[in-house]
Amino acid sequence: MVPPPNGKELLEHILRPGDVSRLNPEELAALAGELRRVIIEQCSEGGGHLAPSLGVVDLTLALFKAFDLEEDRLIWDVGHQAYAHKLLTGRAGSFHTLRKLGGVSGFPRMAESPYDHFGVGHASTSISAALGMALARDLAGKKNEVVAVIGDGSMTSGLAYEGLNQAGGMGSKMVVVLNDNEMSISKNVGALSNFLSRRLSRPAPQRFKREFESWLASIPRIGKDLAMFARRSEDSLKTFFTPGMLFEAFRFTYVGPVDGHNIPALIDVFEQTKGMDRPVLVHVLTKKGKGYDPAETNPTYFHGVGRFEPETGLAPLKIGCGRKSYTEVFGESLCRLADKDPKIVAITAAMPEGTGTDCFRQRHPERFVDVGICEPHAVTFAAGLATRGFIPAVAIYSTFMQRSYDQIVHDVCLQGLDVKFFLDRAGLVGEDGATHHGVFDIAYLRHVPGLTLMAPKDEAELAQMVATAMATPGPMAVRYPRGVGNGAEVQDEPELLPIGQGEMLREGTDAVILALGSRVHPALECAQELEAELGLSVAVFNARFVKPLPEAQLLDLAKRFGRILTAEEGCLSGGFGSAVLEFYADQGVLGGLSLRRVGIPDQFIEHGAAKELRAKAGIDKAGIKAALLGLLGRDRAS
Repeated sequence: MVPPPNGKELLEHILRPGDVSRLNPEELAALAGELRRVIIEQCSEGGGHLAPSLGVVDLTLALFKAFDLEEDRLIWDVGHQAYAHKLLTGRAGSFHTLRKLGGVSGFPRMAESPYDHFGVGHASTSISAALGMALARDLAGKKNEVVAVIGDGSMTSGLAYEGLNQAGGMGSKMVVVLNDNEMSISKNVGALSNFLSRRLSRPAPQRFKREFESWLASIPRIGKDLAMFARRSEDSLKTFFTPGMLFEAFRFTYVGPVDGHNIPALIDVFEQTKGMDRPVLVHVLTKKGKGYDPAETNPTYFHGVGRFEPETGLAPLKIGCGRKSYTEVFGESLCRLADKDPKIVAITAAMPEGTGTDCFRQRHPERFVDVGICEPHAVTFAAGLATRGFIPAVAIYSTFMQRSYDQIVHDVCLQGLDVKFFLDRAGLVGEDGATHHGVFDIAYLRHVPGLTLMAPKDEAELAQMVATAMATPGPMAVRYPRGVGNGAEVQDEPELLPIGQGEMLREGTDAVILALGSRVHPALECAQELEAELGLSVAVFNARFVKPLPEAQLLDLAKRFGRILTAEEGCLSGGFGSAVLEFYADQGVLGGLSLRRVGIPDQFIEHGAAKELRAKAGIDKAGIKAALLGLLGRDRAS
């Protein structure tokens, strides 16, 4: 690479990983500063995963310098720390489109770049994927390196250890980089987090080590031999008193801890690991949010952040909203119930703030459990609690609850245990894209025997559903969207809802919309507009329940209306509309109906603003209106 002219930035001359490998130490340090500045500027304008990406800038540069990424394979775990990787692999010019519709994804994506070797978004997949690539390399007779970068938060998941176990057993040449910043999203929890401690790498022990080695080396005649013996002894002790003990047990060669912000030291370590023909784990210590004081001070807030002022880190003042999010309403509702019922226990998987259970942690810390990134364990742990008369509330994002499907089926529902599931971020979540959209929960939950599944039309109904779920014996699930509600007033003592009953919100004669959850209010707006514009009389029914369906009411609606439209913010395949179709078919009334469904089509939805994505999927007000007009045989011009 030709050095940039005076006054020009280095980043604009980085077109591929090989351009980084030709930089000298001073240029690498300067490039690190440029990368951090670009990441901060972009996230301040469009939001994103700021703190994780800032923390691995130096590590990313060292990896690009030490490895030949035209041939070697670099796999990131979770992927929300890959912004520097994207900037260094030909996407600097389009980085301003990060997380926007049609723009650069917020996570590694194989279809986006030949340097994104594995698509990620959920935690703890990198070691298993890298091992598969290492075996493929060996079978093909190739010699390239395979490197997996995994955060210590992801190391709380069992999947990571399944990969480590297999990798150690196979003995395939690969490098695992443990990015240890003592955090996942919130502060890490559990015994493993304590085990991955930094005591031996802190300044005082390191200073003592240097002084002791210097004193040994000064002893006449035998000093150098004693110093060498001490260093070898230190390596042995390190295996017993640092995480090396754990990883050596998996038959990995353990190297570290290494300062994750010392680029020359990192390069030196990676150069050494390339010569090893066995599994190696390099333990790297980083600081989440490195280089930006607000993010270093509050890494949890800046893990995934919206727009903010880069000078101060403060979010812009929002005027005229004042509405609470569904997450806040859930958390407050659960806390009020727990104030009166000592049997209620709140469980989350590394997301107390994200799920609204942080208030529960503050008010009832003895009944709050953060299990780390271990969704399957969270569900079975809750099942164990339920066998002893407690009422566990498991709050996990819809997309992550997918990981515990088997435990929901066998450990909870098969045994009819009193476990409550609260699925935040149900539906399209926006800029995080396909890996984070919660569009499959209805399909993967509604067929499980014994499980009740609800979806609220607004925040007041969410509070009612939380109270109903906690008061009704047996497995219960409530799905609700990301963001603020419609401003509905939440009652201090929410009334319990009758199980399997919906409500007619608007009467009509020409057709009826069977709407679920977040699609109820757009359906109401659609019906009102059609009456004002075309004189059509459209009824709107809030189903509330996916399972059990409001069967008696559905039969009555089938008798009253020949045209029925279902609307949901979930996948059409196996979703709410499918449930209605199946019910009508089983009842023998489907033949006399004209029925259409509005929902997420059979495809993965990309990233972008939630409003844009709903419009593209045809589930917003305009999409519902178009589907209804088609059902009625009318077009907008008629």
